[in-house]
Amino acid sequence: MVYIVMGQEDAQTVWAMLEEPKPALAAVSGVDWNRDLSPWSAPRVFRGGEGFAGGGSAFLSVLTGRILPLVEAQLDVVPASRAIAGYSLAGLFSLWAAFQTDVFDRVASISGSLWFDGFLNYMKSAAPPKELRQAYLSLGNREKGARNQRMAAVEDCTRQAVELLRGWDIPVDFEMNEGGHFQDEPGRIARGIGKLMKAVQ
Repeated sequence: MVYIVMGQEDAQTVWAMLEEPKPALAAVSGVDWNRDLSPWSAPRVFRGGEGFAGGGSAFLSVLTGRILPLVEAQLDVVPASRAIAGYSLAGLFSLWAAFQTDVFDRVASISGSLWFDGFLNYMKSAAPPKELRQAYLSLGNREKGARNQRMAAVEDCTRQAVELLRGWDIPVDFEMNEGGHFQDEPGRIARGIGKLMKAVQ
């Protein structure tokens, strides 16, 4: 079972790209990106844009306490493995959520916004639950060229996150993709989910 924060149409595109046997894929949509996916408040990135409201804890409570039980009751399944995956800020949220709860045993952070203020310090001071057994992180090789200095730290932050996970003996697949942040999003997500599923089999 894979939970991913994205729209239904985009999720259908990702689903079509997944290899057999496919996992159950639950798309969680309708979120306020800067509020619901930020683990704590932080200043805005772009002039004229919104700041990050830090509503991640509230959204995670809804996800694990209401959405997840409802989905699995409707499917009438008890999954052998439960993963959370996300792209960009949803990738940040996914990795943070995997530390916050023991509900997920696998996580995929694809082009995750791991430059987010204080996130690496959080990882260094936290410890993942023993249930977390597999991680996948990826990034575009031109993402570090962002004009915004905070965002330009993404590759260094992602590589540090990989090493921290490995330091806790969590197997990590780390891939560098060609291009920037907004290239081949469905394909990158499908590859990440595919890697997690191969680790289950």
